[in-house]
Amino acid sequence: MAARKNASPADEGMEEVLSADELKAVSAGEPVENAIHKKRTVVVAEDESVNRMDLVAMLEDNGYEVVGEAANGEEAVELTRKHRPDVVCMDVKMPRMDGIAAAGIICDENIAPVVMLTAFSQPDLVKQATGAGAMAYVTKPYEESKLLPALEVAMGRFSEINDLLDNVESSENRLKETEEQLRKTEEKLKKAEDTLEERKLVDRAKGLLMDKADFSEQGAFRWIQKTSMDQRIPKKRLALAIIAKYGDPKPEVEE
Repeated sequence: MAARKNASPADEGMEEVLSADELKAVSAGEPVENAIHKKRTVVVAEDESVNRMDLVAMLEDNGYEVVGEAANGEEAVELTRKHRPDVVCMDVKMPRMDGIAAAGIICDENIAPVVMLTAFSQPDLVKQATGAGAMAYVTKPYEESKLLPALEVAMGRFSEINDLLDNVESSENRLKETEEQLRKTEEKLKKAEDTLEERKLVDRAKGLLMDKADFSEQGAFRWIQKTSMDQRIPKKRLALAIIAKYGDPKPEVEE
């Protein structure tokens, strides 16, 4: 067998051929072209139209595809359910349904990670947002240096959590399969024990019929088998009856 060559310094400096996301998409069965050129998809929820337009432009300039724009929390939930984006940018203060409530629904349904957009870095709002399941938050005014890393962090955390959930689910399924296999094995063992006990009793009953009722070995077995079938009596119970009738009585214990 040929020895494995050590990696050369040139190999170590090679650029990444496919990114982790591209490899993941290809492993999921997507066409190679789609996986390589696939853009990150975003739903933007912001009730102020000017801010929303600026946010959409910023995202598209940085290679994201905005698949939905919402002006309130209800629209944000509907668009997220419809498009299932890679990430959701959600303003906290919106009419009809605020961003925190909408984020709670999206996160409960595990559709996409949510990045909250807040006017101020208020601890109570941040606590409510994280409690609703938001993966990150960004304060206004929106800046690429703050928004883009937050999006990546949110998507990374979401992916890690789902990988963990998949592993937990897989472990639970394997545990259930193991428990089912154990149950079936126990049933087989119990059946084997019952069969062995029945065989011992039938052999003893057969011997008593040969000894006490002048049966041949084959005749005794056939009689037990036929009587069991004709009278619908289990062989074990029939054997016990024969043993009780023809077997030696147990000696009485002297007081």
